[in-house]
Amino acid sequence: MSPTITNVLDLRALAKRRVPRAFFEYADHGSYDEFTLRDNRLALEAIRLRQRVMVDVDKRNLATTILGQPVALPLALAPTGLTGLQWGNGEVLAARAAAAAGIPFCLSTMSICSIEQVRAAVNTPFWFQLYVMRDRGFTRALIERAAAAGCSALMLTVDLQIQGQRHREIKNGLTVPPRLSLRNFFDIASKPAWAWRVLRAQSRSFGNLRGQVAGSDSVMTLAQWIAKQFDPTLSWRDLDWIRELWPGKLILKGILDSEDAAIAAKAGVDAIVVSNHGGRQLDGAPATISALPRVVDAVAGRSEVLFDGGILGGQSLLKALALGARAGLIGKAFLYGLGALGEAGVARVIEIIGKELDVSLALTGQTDVQRVTRDILLDRGATPFAP
Repeated sequence: MSPTITNVLDLRALAKRRVPRAFFEYADHGSYDEFTLRDNRLALEAIRLRQRVMVDVDKRNLATTILGQPVALPLALAPTGLTGLQWGNGEVLAARAAAAAGIPFCLSTMSICSIEQVRAAVNTPFWFQLYVMRDRGFTRALIERAAAAGCSALMLTVDLQIQGQRHREIKNGLTVPPRLSLRNFFDIASKPAWAWRVLRAQSRSFGNLRGQVAGSDSVMTLAQWIAKQFDPTLSWRDLDWIRELWPGKLILKGILDSEDAAIAAKAGVDAIVVSNHGGRQLDGAPATISALPRVVDAVAGRSEVLFDGGILGGQSLLKALALGARAGLIGKAFLYGLGALGEAGVARVIEIIGKELDVSLALTGQTDVQRVTRDILLDRGATPFAP
């Protein structure tokens, strides 16, 4: 009998049973003691919603724009590494689900399916997320490939120049490229449907990097590989170089501090993603919902502000919108859906979040996601929320 799916956590439980431990925990967990990972959810839960009644909410609007692009819902699928190892061809399936729902999908540099494979499979333009490599020639090539594929925005991730330690990856022996070992053999053998889908997929290692980056085809831990390849010298000066190569929309992901937000806005980036990398980098960094109001105030409308971190339902998304975000990004949530049910699971996650957002909007006396303000928020004592 198929399980009844009513929320994203139901899909998480199903994905945990269907995806090998190393890949599920890669998506599910964070760095060090995971304080920031937990705080992303706890800080969202601490904010209450102001219930209003006797307001005509018969006609409601969830549509908005992101970077000038009309979207059916203030939501986008965040860039996530190893997506194609949650389910074979996972990036393609997620991109299709996003396109069907009328929201953006962002492909990671560390994707399993390549830029070209995703482009060949979908008709809707997608975003591309960039990590700057020590080999700047290869970084240039990635940007040129994204442009050739018609990507509508470039998302530069700025908070992973050096990787925070993720204990689960070490204990699970996660390697680049992923490989079968004595440590994971029995776990993978117990999930033949997953193995069959991955074996039949277009790619099983990093599609964007194959044969291009030194060491990309040799087996080493993920942390070792990142330490060898990612460029720790990345600085604000490099924005000019990237702008020369990329004439389209530019998004910076990984901003938490108001001073950094002001610098980014002054530099003319089109959007900022308030993010702590899903609690996977600096453990002890603030929850993204706590940082969001200060970033919004510092940007002062010069760049769009997107929110990433802890969204598992429509109420979390509504809280972020009320604090000034144009839209929210989901990473873990859509990976749970993908690992559980493939493309249908991603579509189900988007549907769950959209329906909960719609209901919560109405019960707070609101009718338009573009007009939500901080007035709908309360603290635990049911007094007006003060960020």
